[in-house]
Amino acid sequence: MERLTRTPRLDNPDTDALRGEILSYFQTTCDRYEQLFEVLTCDEAYLVKPIALRHPLIFYYGHTATFFINKLLLAGLIDTRINPHFESIFAVGVDEMSWDDLNDQHYQWPSVAEVKAYRQQVRQTLEQLIREAPLNGPINWEHPWWTLIMGIEHERIHLETSSVLIRQHDLKYVQPHPAWPACRDSGSAPANQLIDIPAGTVTLGKTRDDAHYGWDNEYGHREVELDAFQAAQMLVSNQEFLAFVEAGGYADTQWWSDEGREWCRFAAAEHPTFWVRSGDDWQLRLMCEQVYMPWDWPVEVNCHEAEAFCRWKAAQTGTPIRLPSEDEWYRLYDLSRVAEPDNTGAVNANLHLDHFASSCPVYRFAQGDLYDVSGNVWQWTQTPIYPLDGFEVHPYYDDFTTPTFDDRHNLIKGGSWIACGNESLRSARYAFRRHFFQHAGFRYVAGAAPTAVPDSRYESDDLASQYAEFHYGDAPFGVANFPQTLAQLAIDVCAEGKADKALDLGCATGRASFELARHFDHVDGVDFSARLINLGVQLQQQGRLRYTLPDEGELVSYHERDLASLGLSEVAERVSFMQGDACNLKPILTGYDLILAANLIDRLYSPRQFLSRAHERLNAGGMLMLASPYTWLEEHTPKEEWIGGFKRDGENVTTLDGLHAVLDEHFELIRGPEAVPFVIRETKRKFQHTLSEVTCWRLRD
Repeated sequence: MERLTRTPRLDNPDTDALRGEILSYFQTTCDRYEQLFEVLTCDEAYLVKPIALRHPLIFYYGHTATFFINKLLLAGLIDTRINPHFESIFAVGVDEMSWDDLNDQHYQWPSVAEVKAYRQQVRQTLEQLIREAPLNGPINWEHPWWTLIMGIEHERIHLETSSVLIRQHDLKYVQPHPAWPACRDSGSAPANQLIDIPAGTVTLGKTRDDAHYGWDNEYGHREVELDAFQAAQMLVSNQEFLAFVEAGGYADTQWWSDEGREWCRFAAAEHPTFWVRSGDDWQLRLMCEQVYMPWDWPVEVNCHEAEAFCRWKAAQTGTPIRLPSEDEWYRLYDLSRVAEPDNTGAVNANLHLDHFASSCPVYRFAQGDLYDVSGNVWQWTQTPIYPLDGFEVHPYYDDFTTPTFDDRHNLIKGGSWIACGNESLRSARYAFRRHFFQHAGFRYVAGAAPTAVPDSRYESDDLASQYAEFHYGDAPFGVANFPQTLAQLAIDVCAEGKADKALDLGCATGRASFELARHFDHVDGVDFSARLINLGVQLQQQGRLRYTLPDEGELVSYHERDLASLGLSEVAERVSFMQGDACNLKPILTGYDLILAANLIDRLYSPRQFLSRAHERLNAGGMLMLASPYTWLEEHTPKEEWIGGFKRDGENVTTLDGLHAVLDEHFELIRGPEAVPFVIRETKRKFQHTLSEVTCWRLRD
């Protein structure tokens, strides 16, 4: 197979060479992604869901292209959308989150030809951008071109996740393809054995001056001393796992965690998902075909199955067999001196599409005393993903990691045969729900339980915690809770009208959404920030929320809030949370009797775009309620997009003037302006006091 371009160094001082490398990286990524979808046999294959928990493949075909446009708009590298409708419906769909709308009734998917043409438009736009846009290196976290690399790496992630969905598709929808050759070597698996791993130190995390692109969770620092342990020389093969299946392991509940038992019962699982019974024999489903079982290939399972096997193996051997921690995987990686992919030749691993478009025998690639520490399949760890010390969220992709800090997403390490770009590096940290399938298997270890990692159940993201306290915490200095006050104002204004549906736009952590549900039959809470939405979802699903707040210096305090004490438990089911862009809302967000936009318009990249179309989302006589301190900042809104707060022809133009100019065609002002105060806690002794101006507008008949 032709080697796929490696993730480039971003510190190349030769700007022309760097520009050329990025262009090549972008083009080869697009080519390979298009090639993946060539394995589908017909247009219907794009529209039928392979599994219920994900969108149909047409979504992922369009998603990676719209990601480029949406992120480059935020970064200011482009200023015009190509197809606002596509850039809305294809925007969100990364994980099985409550705010990730999977309802097919909400979408009329475009044709495959239309999406293909759109992808070509995006490609042409980006190729021109890469060739012509100003570029001063190095490209780092703050550099506008960071989002360009982000889009390329994002498409490489979806190269893998889409290949998994294709593997789960009905065979009639896929066909072998010369660009995706599976390994044809197979036989009996050699006996696995435990290898002694000496005690030592591992260091995790990368610094901001690292030469390669990284996702937010990779930055920071962790150093830990590990005791000696043992590790399986090879990944667990299909043959080694067969003993567990034949011993009735799937039916024996003692080997499964409570969560694993629930999954096993729900899925009616009796063997690994990609195994297929064929009379008395077994076959294996690959991406594009079904083959006789290659017993010496790694078994591919979810985390629950891997953990159950380890408990069974421990009972059979009397050895403390378990999954490795993330720290222990790094110890294996460092001792094995695994080489990362570079431009000198094929890597010594079934990685980066250098060798096969499938797994291969577990003894093919020796790395030190072990095999496949990197490559072949991802390896489950027992470690739920957590933030490293110094973790920060990138402002243009705040939902890459933070929604997974819930102790339900375990880290996978090492990469699979199709893991490329950033995924193939030592620093990569990817996590999936424990019942999800990737091209993932496992290696077991033996030894005492490892050092615990930081607990991510208390929300420690500063911004998210601040909003949690702002919405659900105390009322400092006697200032009433702001979202609750706005919601009550809105309810009062709407008292005589219909109360079917309300939209809380810029809902953050959701307090106003819940409060509006006291009056409205249904409330949609929409925000651009997934990490804020997730706290509202957590409250809705679990009834309580835990977070830390800074007190002084390094000292923090721990807080817990619940819906019951606020009298909101009974109405919480009326609320639906969704991620969205107020300037480019999904078509389904319409038919409202109220739109509440609290402290939103001065944080939008184009407030006029939102305001000029707000009437299209409302029913006859519907209300638009705006609240804002009018804190216009160019870091949020380009100055030419401000609707007030400037001079024109020597005269002051206030935001209220701008609101009238935009809204008077369709609305009449029926209440306000009036000032509503709010207080945000920064530390135990520092608070920010602000006045938000509230105006209420009724849609004209």
